Amino acid sequence: MSRFAPIYLDNHATTRPDPRVVAEMMPYLTEVYGNPASRTHAFGWDAEKAVEAARARVAALIGARPHEVVFTSGATESDNLAIKGALEFYRERGKHVVTVATEHKAVLDTCRRLEREGHAEVTVLRPLASGLVDMEMLRRAVRPDTVLVSVMHANSEIGVIQDLCAVGAIAREAGALFHTDAAQSFGKVPIDVDAMNVDLLSLSAHKVYGPKGVGALFVRVKDRRVRLAPQLDGGGQERGFRSGTLNVPGIVGLGAAAEIAGAELATESTRIFALRERLREKLIAELDEIRVNGDLERRLPGNLNVSFGCVEGEALLMSLKDVALSSGSACTSASLEPSHVLRAIGVRDELAHGSIRFGIGRFNDAAEIDAVAERVITEVRRLRAQSPLYRRLSAQTRTMETA
Repeated sequence: MSRFAPIYLDNHATTRPDPRVVAEMMPYLTEVYGNPASRTHAFGWDAEKAVEAARARVAALIGARPHEVVFTSGATESDNLAIKGALEFYRERGKHVVTVATEHKAVLDTCRRLEREGHAEVTVLRPLASGLVDMEMLRRAVRPDTVLVSVMHANSEIGVIQDLCAVGAIAREAGALFHTDAAQSFGKVPIDVDAMNVDLLSLSAHKVYGPKGVGALFVRVKDRRVRLAPQLDGGGQERGFRSGTLNVPGIVGLGAAAEIAGAELATESTRIFALRERLREKLIAELDEIRVNGDLERRLPGNLNVSFGCVEGEALLMSLKDVALSSGSACTSASLEPSHVLRAIGVRDELAHGSIRFGIGRFNDAAEIDAVAERVITEVRRLRAQSPLYRRLSAQTRTMETA
């Protein structure tokens, strides 16, 4: 039996719902159960009022107008609606899409499917070694027939934060729509859709201490009205963009999570950043042959993606059963292939296989960080002691030092 209680450091995969969020949701699971589309009685009116209040809370956190927020089942659906909906509606303008090799699979796989079916021509940009987009490369990639530029705000594996203001300016100058997957950044770093020239923005509640199964898509109306072809047909809910009975408890939870995140963003990000640096410094002080993947300055406060040389990541994860970690995005963790994100920034396959993502969040504390650092250092040393490759590298290092 481990002497450590289980510790959760996989907050990029999902977050524990904040008790304050759950408390706001409860009445809409039990007492206020009406359908917000029912406009003839108080049960529906109360549900609709709750939905609109949540819509305003989400909009406030990203600098949008409430009627620009379309509720969905999460960021994956929002990504699909944004990309497929834009290409279908604006197909007379063109079918070219520009995106980045480090995007979430919800963007990359959607683009690939559209390309296979002949509905899109896709340019996938390779990022810099830091994980950041090369703005000159992006500028050259945009064409007169480019309908959409899709660049993730904060990467789900390496936590790198893109300069959306610069990306948005390039897209706007070319007359293209700008979509960003902000699932990881929503509620964790400041977002202003107007300043960033964002036309479409995807987000999920469960990444920001809200419930699973609910999210939203920002669809710009101010300055340039963005139109999308709906991907679900039915009752015409959500301004016709997304039919289906609304998940009122989930939407209330998303609204509550957004308001809490906005109120606590500055203090929480500072505290979480300090925890991340505490972990990083401990690992670097005690272990050699390690690499932090992605830019350290433009990065989510709670993200640390580390490659441990001469260690298999899956073996390390299996030896840390009392710590919840991952070797990449939760949506692709079943794959044995090296992370497409790490490959895209030039990490060698052997190092990519030895990479671990630490996701620090609201409910972690310094004692947990210290315990995890101790466990990781111990297990890396144990696994390396069994590695002939590490022994050879150590011998070579000692030879160089004495030469």
